[in-house]
Amino acid sequence: MYMRSIRKHILRFELAGEEGSSEQEFPELSLGLPSLLRRDGLSTQVDDGGVNEKVVGDFDDVGSRITSDSLDFEADQRRRSSIYREVLQSYDELRRRSENLEEAKSKILSYTPGAWIEMVGGMKLSDYDVPKTASLLLIGPRGSGKSSLVNKISRVFEDDKFASERAQVSYNSSVGDGTYFLQEYMIPRGSTSFCLNDTRSLSDESYENMEMLKRWMTKGVRHGELAIRDSDSSSLKTIMKSKARHNGYKSSEARMVNFVIYVVNGLSVLKSMNSNDEAGMQYTQLISTTFNCPFLSFKDDKPVIVVTHGDLLSLSDRAMIRVHLGELLGIPPKKQIFDIPEISDPMTELTIVDMLRYSLEHADRNLPGKGWSMGKVVTVPLSTCLLLFLILGIAIISAHILGSHSHHAHMRRARQSNTRIDWHAIRHLWLGTDYD
Repeated sequence: MYMRSIRKHILRFELAGEEGSSEQEFPELSLGLPSLLRRDGLSTQVDDGGVNEKVVGDFDDVGSRITSDSLDFEADQRRRSSIYREVLQSYDELRRRSENLEEAKSKILSYTPGAWIEMVGGMKLSDYDVPKTASLLLIGPRGSGKSSLVNKISRVFEDDKFASERAQVSYNSSVGDGTYFLQEYMIPRGSTSFCLNDTRSLSDESYENMEMLKRWMTKGVRHGELAIRDSDSSSLKTIMKSKARHNGYKSSEARMVNFVIYVVNGLSVLKSMNSNDEAGMQYTQLISTTFNCPFLSFKDDKPVIVVTHGDLLSLSDRAMIRVHLGELLGIPPKKQIFDIPEISDPMTELTIVDMLRYSLEHADRNLPGKGWSMGKVVTVPLSTCLLLFLILGIAIISAHILGSHSHHAHMRRARQSNTRIDWHAIRHLWLGTDYD
């Protein structure tokens, strides 16, 4: 697989540790010609008479063997190397920016829904349907670390470092699915600006995921709602329904989802990248299929990706995972894929802040406008409907009465005009009559 060959070169590039090493480890990057030419041992031999004819002949022979596929492969290799270098350098940028962590946190803490709306198209804030609380939906495969991410985010914005973890984390992700009931968490506690919605892990069956995501994205999410699938065993359904107690989620408020955060396990992604069989690649296939669900996108905005468990991997592996996911999902790995490992340090906290800033900005960007919209039904109270029908009925009856009165008056005038004799007009008839 191409990722293995790229990984060998990338590891050497990382170990070199210097900017100039890229030309030593990747000499083809410093020249404009395809590296296929240099691998055939060509060199620029110039004498007094110009370019050596033998070299020209060799060049023609090699050039004839160059295909469009090989050129595309070379271009892809260079592009991947360039993207990898940018992602790797982003960790140094993050380290420098972490000095301003508190300032970045303050911007999130002062956020209110609609604060980052872009005033475009002549629209104002009052023209948008702004929610009281911005709702961010967390989704991901089993063991991706959604609940752990909730706890990490909560700790970043809370002063009480001794507070217990808010989300229940599964100690062994292979036992059960973890979260069965949708849980809503205000960030920070007591705030109403935005919330995280922790959900049940994605199913291995794509159709079940599509049905569940469609329901959440079109009908909203409710705190405490039980997520049951058709593939669940009858015994599991019985157990879960008994845990639901009084189905209190039905009385909770349904919130429309404003943006989606897709959480994936970096270690599982790396294993899938290096696998050659169908079963091994199933993890990234699940990510790709679910990520491209049309209900998860807001116009052109696709979900943000969070990669967890990076503390179990080297920095080069973490960078390669982001590059691979960027190619797989069609999103920029440096800007839309966030590496949040299971550690607590300023760099990780700043990454969390950056991820939330991205999510909330895009949530505000795609808030619906007020009034009629596609797929939205405007409901009118029954009393208003009755009043409108009454007014309409009165108007019809009045028009009928007025029309009838006008018609009868016209008929009377017509009859009068028909029976009246204008003697003056016909006097010539009877004056000129001869009675002889």
